[in-house]
Amino acid sequence: MKPRSSRIAIAAVAVVLLAGTATACNRGSASDSAAAGGKPALGIDLPRADSDFWNSYAQYVKQDASAQGLHTLPVSNSQNDVTKLVANVQVFQNTGAKAVVMAPQDTGAIASTLDQLSAKKIPVVSVDTRPDKGDVYMVVRADNKAYGTKACEFLGKQLGGKGKVAELQGALSSINGRDRSEAFAACMKEKFPDIQVIELATDWKGDVASAKLQSTLAANPDLGGVYMQAGGVFLQPTLALLQQKGLLKPVGQPGHIAIISNDGIPQEFDAIRKGDIDATISQPADLYAKYALYYAEAAAEGKTFQPGATDHDSTIIQLPNGLEDQLPAPLVTKENVDDKSLWGNNVGQ
Repeated sequence: MKPRSSRIAIAAVAVVLLAGTATACNRGSASDSAAAGGKPALGIDLPRADSDFWNSYAQYVKQDASAQGLHTLPVSNSQNDVTKLVANVQVFQNTGAKAVVMAPQDTGAIASTLDQLSAKKIPVVSVDTRPDKGDVYMVVRADNKAYGTKACEFLGKQLGGKGKVAELQGALSSINGRDRSEAFAACMKEKFPDIQVIELATDWKGDVASAKLQSTLAANPDLGGVYMQAGGVFLQPTLALLQQKGLLKPVGQPGHIAIISNDGIPQEFDAIRKGDIDATISQPADLYAKYALYYAEAAAEGKTFQPGATDHDSTIIQLPNGLEDQLPAPLVTKENVDDKSLWGNNVGQ
């Protein structure tokens, strides 16, 4: 994708100002910059290490940054803790970051940090999550409302429009958790009013999901479906619980509980092949990393983008506080689970 315009003069001034700050705070920054071929320093914070999806994303970030010869500051991991994220960002500021990549899990609590970065002319690329407030240069994300709608339509058809479905929701403090939950609920109400949705808030925690699903199964032995909003944290504990209860019946057998997930990790693909779950929606961890780094470098160089179609099968939309590149996220079932274009079939290769 080519930028529509550039602010070269402004970027040059920002580089001069920030270079002075970096020299004062980090004596090794000048030599580091030279080693990176003069490329702008990028600060990258990973959001957590307890999810197979985010661990795959971290792997892609490392691979892409190396392949592109980018100048990255030491990568941090905020471990799903906004306080740690704020501290990590402060380190980036003090060590000369010209742009920051983050994936704030609490999209409301990061606003003040975004304001501080904006005041210092340090652009931010937010991955997978859209901050509620505060300026962002670009959000690299898929359409999370589409996740909820696709999950609803799939389960609705599997259950024939009747029965009970448990929804393992992500954190409702996250725009992703809200988007998926609201879209799933709206679709069920409109298209499958005879399906009862049992909403289980989990805060993206697998142990919480397992405990609440166990209670739900005890009270609803006729449960017909499960929607897992994050396979990276919910898949293993969910399958372990169903196995323990003797409820892990393969697809097509009597008593099978229809399951659809979100993420597209290799473990979900294996579960689809075995018939343990029916489907997942593939979040593009590889493209998240690729375009997060692409936009971060572009931001540091003063380039700008406009809403509209891109050259990588996505659409940039206007937000109240920035732009969002909505990347494609396909539905994966037994019919296409072996598709080599899916990142879950290529990670680690």
